[in-house]
Amino acid sequence: MGPQKHIKLSELNSKISDALTDRFKGQTFWVVADITNHSYKAQKKIHYFELVEKGTTSNSIVAKIIGKAWGAGSMHLSDFEKNTGQRFTNNINVLVLVSVDYHPLFGLSLNVLDIDTNFTLGILEQQRNATLKRLVDENDFIEKKQEQYITTNNQLQLRPVIQRVAVLSGSNSAGHEDFKHTLEHNDFGYVFQIDDYPTIVQGDNNAKLFLGRLIEVYNSGIPYDAVVITRGGGAQSDFLIFDNYNIGRAVAKFPIPIITGIGHQKNVSITDLMAHTHTKTPTKAAEFIIAHNRSFEQSILLLQKNIVIKSQQLFLLNYQNLSRLKSTISNSAREMISVHKDALGAINQNTINSSKSILYQKHRHLVSLSHQIAGKPRIILYNRINDIENTISNLKTFTNQYLRNQSKYLGHYRASMQMISPENILKKGYAIVRVNEKIISNADTIEVGDTIDVVLSDTILKTTVREKTKYNGRETHL
Repeated sequence: MGPQKHIKLSELNSKISDALTDRFKGQTFWVVADITNHSYKAQKKIHYFELVEKGTTSNSIVAKIIGKAWGAGSMHLSDFEKNTGQRFTNNINVLVLVSVDYHPLFGLSLNVLDIDTNFTLGILEQQRNATLKRLVDENDFIEKKQEQYITTNNQLQLRPVIQRVAVLSGSNSAGHEDFKHTLEHNDFGYVFQIDDYPTIVQGDNNAKLFLGRLIEVYNSGIPYDAVVITRGGGAQSDFLIFDNYNIGRAVAKFPIPIITGIGHQKNVSITDLMAHTHTKTPTKAAEFIIAHNRSFEQSILLLQKNIVIKSQQLFLLNYQNLSRLKSTISNSAREMISVHKDALGAINQNTINSSKSILYQKHRHLVSLSHQIAGKPRIILYNRINDIENTISNLKTFTNQYLRNQSKYLGHYRASMQMISPENILKKGYAIVRVNEKIISNADTIEVGDTIDVVLSDTILKTTVREKTKYNGRETHL
């Protein structure tokens, strides 16, 4: 077999390139595909990736080709990210305008010239609506009424004054600094306690970290008045974390009112819908809290003003009533004095006349009594002297008799006392029992084993109680 005719590989690649160029030169195609193996060279502003198509009934890849975007195509991808809030990255389904390119060294590829933003927005909206429907269907604490979502969190009552605040935000983010600055430099001198729970608030893949920080707030046991979620700066695609199902569910069920200020000027995120209050920016969130506290202060000031006004009105009303009452009492007093003046005069005259009559009668009685006293003093004195002499004689007689009788009684008592004296009693054979120098007449306080003193007429015996026997006293009964 003779030598076969052959060509170089580069020549073959050139033929392929020429054929593809002749076939696809100047042609572009709108292609629907998924993005995989994405990488971005920021310095050159070039995206490298693969476009793949998966089967409708399985997840297997049925078509794949290398893709890249540079120059105008790269700029269109940047605009896409800003307009959709979706980062151009792996595992997204896109509609892109491509041209076919073949390079002898790098092979076949597609150049992305443009991307359909509306196509991706439609997919994102479908995903968002599906997430909202799932939240309502799977959780009894989330309910949709018309276009509003009723959740456990947004039904909580804000405290009259918000002072203690937990803040979930990116560490050192501009939005977080704006929030703190607005709160701490408010025009009303309100003081706040702000506890930071730094986390990552960009990218759907950081949802678990965000949830962990939210759970940390709950487990802290600190009675926060509100939890504030802030975010400022970054790409629009960073907002996708706030459309995450698990974050939306946790916010809807959270037992502390949540205020959002995540800086999304165009749309409302799922987290915003589930939260108690949503604002557009961190600064607006701070202003909402200040306005809430200001409203409470104004209500207190209004109440204070109303109390002062009511007090003044009551004082004026009662002052007028007191003035009328004073006038009525004065007039009534004058009328009563006028009415009873004549009666008092008559009573006064009757009193004077009666006094004169009584004095005259008493004077006559005293004169008569003085005459009687003047005529009888000698008789009375004589009778009184006789009475005194009789009394003296009787006293002498009765006194002598009384003293003789008492002398006999004393002799009898003296003999009786001598008979019952301890000395005579002891001589008759009786004894005195003492415990601790105290005379005992009742054996209830003496126990077996106690030491007692037995006092006889001429001897004291110390003895120990060996036995106690009840005794009825009949042998010595006289």
